Amino acid sequence: MRPRFLTRRAIQLALTANALRPVPGVRASVPAFFAGWLTGELAPHLVALTAADTAAHLARHGARSVPDRVGLGLAAASAAGLGSLIVTSQRARGAVEDALAEALGPEYVADLSRPPDAKDLATPWGQLVLPFRMRNPDVRRDRNLAYAPGGKRFLMDIYRPREPVEGRPVLLQIHGGAWMIDSKDHQGIPLMLHMAQRGWVCVAVNYPLSPKAHWPDHIVGVKRAVAWIREHIHEYGGDPSFLAATGGSAGGHLAALLALTPNDAGLQPGFAEADTSVQACAPHYGVYDFAATSGSPASKQRLHGLLARYVVGKDPVRFLDDYIAASPLDRITEKAPPFFVIHGAHDSLVPVREAREFVRRLRETSEQPVAYAELPGAQHAFDVFPSIRSAHVVRGVERFLEWTYLRWLRDQRG
Repeated sequence: MRPRFLTRRAIQLALTANALRPVPGVRASVPAFFAGWLTGELAPHLVALTAADTAAHLARHGARSVPDRVGLGLAAASAAGLGSLIVTSQRARGAVEDALAEALGPEYVADLSRPPDAKDLATPWGQLVLPFRMRNPDVRRDRNLAYAPGGKRFLMDIYRPREPVEGRPVLLQIHGGAWMIDSKDHQGIPLMLHMAQRGWVCVAVNYPLSPKAHWPDHIVGVKRAVAWIREHIHEYGGDPSFLAATGGSAGGHLAALLALTPNDAGLQPGFAEADTSVQACAPHYGVYDFAATSGSPASKQRLHGLLARYVVGKDPVRFLDDYIAASPLDRITEKAPPFFVIHGAHDSLVPVREAREFVRRLRETSEQPVAYAELPGAQHAFDVFPSIRSAHVVRGVERFLEWTYLRWLRDQRG
């Protein structure tokens, strides 16, 4: 048992070290992500497990042998590192609030229908005890509604208040998964439950996946979902005239591209007359440099590997224009809606420099506010389940969307 204790503590320390400073390099990006993501977001739980494991070992074996003492030292180092991760996670609150104040104005909260109180800004520890138990009795979920023919890849779920509502703003959630995996059932749930509890109508969509589907099938599917929302969401209490889009990773790419290509007939075959505009966008850790026009090595690697082989299926040299047409970085115009771009400073899968360049170009061109929160210590997919960091991000996104919606309402009323 003593060598096992030492092994467990060594593994935990290695995971903690990677979360604090992810292993660099393209080849290490995927394992560095998986190792750092869960460790960073579950740091409070891992501190408790480390303490319990150490206490149990001491009660049974004491600290008489060299392996015992080495294991205790590793446990102490791991606990210190996990404590640092917890402190860094708490800094998300300041990063989000500073981003909103910079973009919307320092007094933006005065324009909200209900400015946040101390409880809104505090870490909701009660929700974080069981992070994978994501339920809310005040929210109902309508499952597996077809927005187009074609089977399960054209289904959506609607999250809305338990009590009937009417004319409420709508949030579209687009899942990630490298355009190849996953579904509407596993991402964006903390945000949708939070927003639905506060009166929003939220829609989570599936869309065609590669390698069976090839670009632009993915964005065409999302736009078909938008067309359905515009026609039918009033039946579920939503206002079809106000739609915000969000999503993470590939979903962040699709949300941003959706926001930047309203009513693009080339992406709306057979439904070109449909209104596919959105009024706000809050992409998380999105892929913005789809065509690698920024020259980023990581973007080039993704272009010639994942995208060319599986997602688009075309030579990116001969058909570069097709990739540029799919790249949010290259589709920015002055008519872009308000954006709140959120990215982790330690993202191993989509380097943060990509988000910085996207925000820089948006701010140069767009006539609307562009908020940017770069989250200290955050990995890719930090918001998949409730955590310290994701809780503060969810509440910040709520404030951004509420501010944008209320300003839109005032503009509509003249």
